[in-house]
Amino acid sequence: MNFTTRIKSLSTIGSLIRQFVIKETEKSAVYYEYENVIRLAEQKNPWFTRENILYALNYWGKVLSEEIISNWLTGYNLKSNEPKNIGLVLAGNIPMVGLHDCLCVLLTGNRAKIKLSSKDDVLIPFVLNLWKEFCPEIEFEFISRLNDYDAVITTGSDNTARYFEYYFSQVPHIIRKNRTSLAVFTGSESDDDLKNFAQDVFLYFGLGCRNVTQIFIPENHDLDLIFKAFLPYQNVVNHNKYANNYDYNKAVYLLNKDIFWENNFVLLKESDALYSPLAVLFFKRYQDFSEVEKFVSDNHEKIQCTVGNGEIGGKACVPFGETQNPKINDYADGVDTVRFLINL
Repeated sequence: MNFTTRIKSLSTIGSLIRQFVIKETEKSAVYYEYENVIRLAEQKNPWFTRENILYALNYWGKVLSEEIISNWLTGYNLKSNEPKNIGLVLAGNIPMVGLHDCLCVLLTGNRAKIKLSSKDDVLIPFVLNLWKEFCPEIEFEFISRLNDYDAVITTGSDNTARYFEYYFSQVPHIIRKNRTSLAVFTGSESDDDLKNFAQDVFLYFGLGCRNVTQIFIPENHDLDLIFKAFLPYQNVVNHNKYANNYDYNKAVYLLNKDIFWENNFVLLKESDALYSPLAVLFFKRYQDFSEVEKFVSDNHEKIQCTVGNGEIGGKACVPFGETQNPKINDYADGVDTVRFLINL
């Protein structure tokens, strides 16, 4: 098993993706192949717009460099042991969200038995099949039902997690539940911070666990500053599925006579809840920063990212605008997937 070959070949895939995104290979056969894959993915899942798919491809094109992959894996003792069968149950809320788990399994020399989400069953197979052309030794298969596995990694809702925890209790496992992200304002944010924050809310229509659904703001913070920062994303309401969610939630709030603020494409509502419905952003005013620290501490198992300037509870916040650009060693739910795999 040659780990160097796997790293180098994967970096080649990263290079090909980068060339496509910047249109370096425009009008070539490979370019048109990528275009066809994007169109098919968009047809199968209307949430996967071309713009969002390209953002995801651009991210992977950047992180799949030989230097980044090598530096990532240097801290692990990769061993050429007998490959294990690793069952993967992938999410499909944003484009290629399950790719990282696939890479962890294959880079550690294991076999991946992949149950794709029906919402994202085009892009990941395309990338992995392309990788296999450059590295025939990697082993994976796409399956409809998991069987013959030595360990599993699943991503789903809190409800499915309860089922997975029971069903896979006899084998090593990582079972991920619902998570979301929050942002913390101090009132000293720059115009660029606010602009970047808007991306944390609206990228991928807010469907990712790294999208912000709750914000803490100082007691006298002007909501108009937030609405102003959101204006570049006003076309989001032209997407039929998003508009349906916006109209539905607005109608519910009106019928319940709830207090909310809106600008014709997003609703702001004061709430202590962490998870807001699609097209809604919850906010909570605070008097003392200790209130924020307590909330983050109490809900740490439900929070994927805490966004802001500085740190909370001794841990650095994710900078505004960077929620959907995690480092390759920034593991979902804080569980080191590679460590889990090499210790099997």
